Formats: sequence, C-alpha cells, structure tokens
Amino acid sequence: MKIENNKSIALAYVLKVEGEVIETVSKEEPMCVIFGHGYLLPKFEENIKGKKVGDAFDFELKAADAYGEIDDDAFVELPKSLFEVDGNIDENLFTVGNVIPMRDSHGNRLNGTVDSASDAAIVMNFNHPLAGCNLDFTGEVVDVHDMTPEELEELQNSCNHSNCSDCHCHCG
Repeated sequence: MKIENNKSIALAYVLKVEGEVIETVSKEEPMCVIFGHGYLLPKFEENIKGKKVGDAFDFELKAADAYGEIDDDAFVELPKSLFEVDGNIDENLFTVGNVIPMRDSHGNRLNGTVDSASDAAIVMNFNHPLAGCNLDFTGEVVDVHDMTPEELEELQNSCNHSNCSDCHCHCG
C-alpha cells in the first residue's frame, strides 16, 4: 500500500537544522497522521507521497517551504502591565528565550518567545520557532493502512494532533 490521501501513516524520522538534531521520532513511537489533511507541511507531503512501508526518505525543506522566513511584523512590543496578576508582575516570565502561551484578540492560542525586555515593556516574537530555518529530514515509512473506524471518527472530530500519544490513532 502506498502513501496517498486518506491513508493512515506512521513515520520514523530525524529532523536536523544546520546539522543539529532537533527531533528524533523512533519506529517504536512513530508519528502517526492521516495523510492529505493538513497535518504535515505541504512540501513534506510531496516528498513522501507514493512511498510504501520500509521506504526511506531524505530531503531538505527550504525555510519558505517549511515555516516561512522570519517575519519582522511578528515581533510585538507589549507593556509589562498586560502580565499583571492580582497586582503583581512575575519578572521571571521576561527571561529572554522564555516561551509564554498567550491569546490574540480573537481568542486564538499562540506562543510568544521573549525577545527582549525593558523596565516597562517586553518584545515578544510570534514567529514559529523554526521560521527562517531549512529543515533536513531523514527517515522511514513505518506503516501505511486504510483508516480504521476509530481513525475516521477521530478525523471527523477534528483532533488535529500530530502523534499517537496525543490522539491514540491506533496506528501501531
């Protein structure tokens, strides 16, 4: 069976950025997704489409085809008073590099990374952590099968997670 839309797939891989290993996903605990439903980057899907169990892959995604280039407009200065809780501000939050979960004006969740801090304000970076990075993937297709009734129900419920432990996709 080949990887194509609406197939349940499991992948083992190593992700490197500039030669440094960023993530390792093993055969024993593979990443499981339903192919063709936006769980993977479009160019990632292009590189694995048509592969079968046991097939290896090795490809690079340029930043523009992964999480995009760094967007200067995604750096936002916020007053520290926005982080006040019960009249107190936890200054430890503002350590450069610290990731703070936030919500935008529409209630959408997003993570911001502290870029810099002054006495009155902080600059948050809302770019994806891998924005501006070329991604090198090497790996293997661990499983390809038709969706089970449980996976179909999960898809209909729009779980939209990216691995077995999040969704219990029963893929191996």
